Amino acid sequence: MIWNKDIECMSRDNMRKLQSERLRELVQRVYNNVFFYRKRMDEAGVKPSHIKSIDDIVKLPFMYKQDLRDNYPFGLFAVPMKEIVRVHASSGTTGKPTTVGYTRNDLKIWKEAVARCFTMSGIGVEDTIQVAYGYGLFTGGLGVHYGAEEVGASVIPISGGNTRRQLQLMTDYNVTALACTPSYALHLADAMAESGIDLDKLKLKKGFFGAEPWTENMRLELERKWGIQAYDIYGLSEVMGPGVSNDCMFHSGLHVNEDHFFPEIIDPVTKEPLPEGEEGELVFTTLTKEGIPMIRYNTRDLSMLNYEKCECGRTLVRMKKITGRSDDMLIIRGVNLFPSQIEHVLLELCETSAHYMLYVDRQNNLDTLELQVEMDETKLTDTIKDLQNLSKRIQHALNSAIGLSVKVTLVEPKSIPRSEGKAIRVVDRRK
Repeated sequence: MIWNKDIECMSRDNMRKLQSERLRELVQRVYNNVFFYRKRMDEAGVKPSHIKSIDDIVKLPFMYKQDLRDNYPFGLFAVPMKEIVRVHASSGTTGKPTTVGYTRNDLKIWKEAVARCFTMSGIGVEDTIQVAYGYGLFTGGLGVHYGAEEVGASVIPISGGNTRRQLQLMTDYNVTALACTPSYALHLADAMAESGIDLDKLKLKKGFFGAEPWTENMRLELERKWGIQAYDIYGLSEVMGPGVSNDCMFHSGLHVNEDHFFPEIIDPVTKEPLPEGEEGELVFTTLTKEGIPMIRYNTRDLSMLNYEKCECGRTLVRMKKITGRSDDMLIIRGVNLFPSQIEHVLLELCETSAHYMLYVDRQNNLDTLELQVEMDETKLTDTIKDLQNLSKRIQHALNSAIGLSVKVTLVEPKSIPRSEGKAIRVVDRRK
């Protein structure tokens, strides 16, 4: 177990002193070593000497994903390549891949951060964890892998895909914990039910799901289908990878490893800092990262912060579970809509599966929204009237929840493509 009580139960005053010390050192270092930061700070009229404490972080300019693409591949690295021992990158599906590099010390910190997450969720030497996140350039697989080894768990590095083999090894190797995206966990649960595997014969107790937004209702659905405790492990490659935060057994927010990753919440429009308890865009500063430090990196994930001490005893700030991103927001006929709102309604109704797709289009200069959702195999019916009534119930529930009329199309089970990584839920044809 990795239980850093001095840090995880540190007083707020002492934490801010530590964060202030690390921020001062970080700003001076990147100003000296990274042209991008020096230029951006000079343009903002900020010098390293202006940063006295963590409160002064608001003087520093924000960073965005585009900044990584504009400085592709190594323009934001703060150390020579000879000190970089590993490189990860995003898929680059919407542009150049965002490339990140790690020093030996970065990997040490990353490993401990993930290990803290597993420890607060009760994972230790008695556990066998199946890592079904993708390995390779994606940070998920290797990040979770080394953190699990750090707490002494046995690791099965199966990576994503090959569902039949996933279930076979889960059964044969007495797996006690599963790590993958929530959408793939749902797919595995459906495949398990179809294969006739007896859930009671599995040793699975816990799941660590992340890499995509998922609702509280999805957590309850996964816990019901698997008979486990489901935990949310959060991270992104630009900041470090998985292990930035994780929820404990009380599921009352994700504990941020804030001695390494300083969080802020800002207004999505004005970009001004928001007070505790207000929802906005989540911003991170990597206080100890050497390879490619991020200062005020706007994740665009929507969350809020809670500084109260948790029931588990930790004083680390807690962030609200991410259920959407500001840049994932759809505007349909003037109404703001997040895909997670659709998921929440479907899982509350419990009359269909949780597999769905949203299709946005424009006809006669008017936005249209169609929801295609799979029928639940256990509730199939051949009666047209029953199908029509179900569609109407879903339409009514959605209209009540989001204030939009939605065309609901019920489709056959297994007809919506499954994802082995991050789920794609929206097709916007207006573009």
